[in-house]
Amino acid sequence: MNTAAAWEVAAQTPDPELPMLTVADLGILREVSVEDGCVVATITPTYSGCPAMGEIGADVRRRLERAGYRDVEVRTRIAPPWSSEWITDAGRRKLTAAGIAPPAAAAPRACAIAASRLLTLPTAAPVACPRCTSTDTERVAQFA
Repeated sequence: MNTAAAWEVAAQTPDPELPMLTVADLGILREVSVEDGCVVATITPTYSGCPAMGEIGADVRRRLERAGYRDVEVRTRIAPPWSSEWITDAGRRKLTAAGIAPPAAAAPRACAIAASRLLTLPTAAPVACPRCTSTDTERVAQFA
C-alpha cells in the first residue's frame, strides 16, 4: 500500500468552513500511515473545540475509501496544538485571494535570559491587508 498516494488523496480534502483551502493547506493533516493494512490519517484541530473536526474526519475517510482504500481510520491528535505556522505558503496565498489576511510567520527575536544563554521568542509581524497589501492594519478578531 502506497502511503504517499494515500497522503495525496487525504490532502485534497477541503476545509468545510473555508472550502478554497484543503486540510493540507491549513496544516491540519498531520500524518498518513499504513498500520497492518489500515490507512491511518491523523488530523489536528485548529483549536480544541473546533466543531468541524467530525465533518473533516468523515470527509477524509470518504475520500480515502472512494480512492479504493478499504480499511481507513481517522485519528485526532491535539498535541502539539495546531499553530498558524503550519499553514502552507499555498494556503496563505489562497486565504489572501479570498480576502482573509493570514497571520504572518513569526520572526524570531533574541532575549537575553542569562549571560551564557539566549532564548529566541517569536514576534508578531504586521499582517498585510489582503486587498491593498498595506501593513497599516489592526486586529479586530482573534479567530475567523
